[in-house]
Amino acid sequence: MVDAKRRVPDWLNSPLWYSPDSNHHHHANATVYVDIDEEEDPPIATSIHQPPPPPIAVREGRDASDEGASTSSVPSAEEVARNAQLFVELSKKIVNMREVRRLVSMGVPDGTSVRPTLWKLLLGYLPTDRASWPAELAKKRSQYRHLKEELLISPSEVLKRLEKLNFPNNEPKCESRGPLPRSEVTHAEHPLSLWKSSIWFKFFQDTDILEQIERDVLRTHPDLPFFATDSPFSKSNREALRRILIIFTKLNPGIRYVQGMNEILAPLFYVFRNDADEENLGHVEADTFFCFVELFSRFRDNFCQQLDDSAVGVRSAITKLSQLLREHDEELWRHLEFTCKVNPQFYAFRWITLLLTREFDFSDCLHIWDALLSDSEGLQETLFRICCAMLIFIRRRLLAGDFTSNLKLLQNYPATNISHLLYVANKLRTHPS
Repeated sequence: MVDAKRRVPDWLNSPLWYSPDSNHHHHANATVYVDIDEEEDPPIATSIHQPPPPPIAVREGRDASDEGASTSSVPSAEEVARNAQLFVELSKKIVNMREVRRLVSMGVPDGTSVRPTLWKLLLGYLPTDRASWPAELAKKRSQYRHLKEELLISPSEVLKRLEKLNFPNNEPKCESRGPLPRSEVTHAEHPLSLWKSSIWFKFFQDTDILEQIERDVLRTHPDLPFFATDSPFSKSNREALRRILIIFTKLNPGIRYVQGMNEILAPLFYVFRNDADEENLGHVEADTFFCFVELFSRFRDNFCQQLDDSAVGVRSAITKLSQLLREHDEELWRHLEFTCKVNPQFYAFRWITLLLTREFDFSDCLHIWDALLSDSEGLQETLFRICCAMLIFIRRRLLAGDFTSNLKLLQNYPATNISHLLYVANKLRTHPS
């Protein structure tokens, strides 16, 4: 029988992954995030797997109290150089996406002005030919304006517009200027109509969904003044989220609105709302909508209830994560699955469906999304590796815990050095045990 402890990759046993104090807790500024077996000797210095570079100092979370501006500490020389490289790539006539992905995967520096453009490129909203950007953006933004005009009006307004079309001179068919005779009110126009083709029937059918969107938008990142205060700025941001979700819901009747979509929409809107380009700031809502559509298309099966038990549904995704953990750390996998009997659905469902937006500070989520969007292997596979790395990071605590303590830990993930987390996630791509 193969010793389960051998399932832990040797490269994870590097001394750089743990501090001299083995009882040190996992804090954002600590240099230890991967638990190793104390009984095993660390590998010799000539190991074929080189240890990671010293971690970049973890910066404090971005202060969103400025309601629009992003603040960060002084960037390192490495970050300044990478930011300059990104500017160079984005200045080329034809953007080299392979190079852009490589640079973004290394981390987009906080406070940089290029992240909005990078995300639009990585999501396919902007083409690689810079000369075509103005025309492409104008077309998309015009499309969104028409969508708002068509889908964000009440049935009564629709009827008024139809009446203007039928009677351009404001002259109704009947001579009387009183109420429209009952006999002339069509089924489509009657508010109590049960016909599925009636605009009023569709309007009332959407009421429950619209109320759910409203409730979820109000709960979006209550810790961020950018979304959560009563200021005109925050209210306008919430209104934009609400309109985007309503339009998306009406355009996708097969999926409609699913709770949590607001959490996925929020990072996109936040990043685009902090664009340094004044012209782009006038079209944040339109840009966010189309990027949300593209992002959602990459993992929409996780939100489709009819596919939950299929090979492409969310349960299948959770199973793939479990298999990845077994491949890289069988001891931890057996402990969670058989000793503690912690069903992965209890924690991984939220991790996977919400793209980790609820597990970390908002500024850390942006760095995780840099990795998710830039990986050439695709969003889902990258997400699985990051989730697997999250489990390995806290393996010592999980191995020492029982069902209750482990479930609480996994549903309230501790503060973590994101640079190290993404490094380990990348290692899981190339170093299965």
